[in-house]
Amino acid sequence: MTATSAASARLRARTGGPKDDGPKVLEHIAGWALVVVLAMLITQLGLL
Repeated sequence: MTATSAASARLRARTGGPKDDGPKVLEHIAGWALVVVLAMLITQLGLL
């Protein structure tokens, strides 16, 4: 394997990252829903 083919193989092998993410709005909504559910659970258990 030459240096050029090794470099191009490295560039092609993407494992994810910010550019591969889906819609950010859905991610934020899911995160806030998790926070609300966790807060409700803590309140119901009397931990707060």
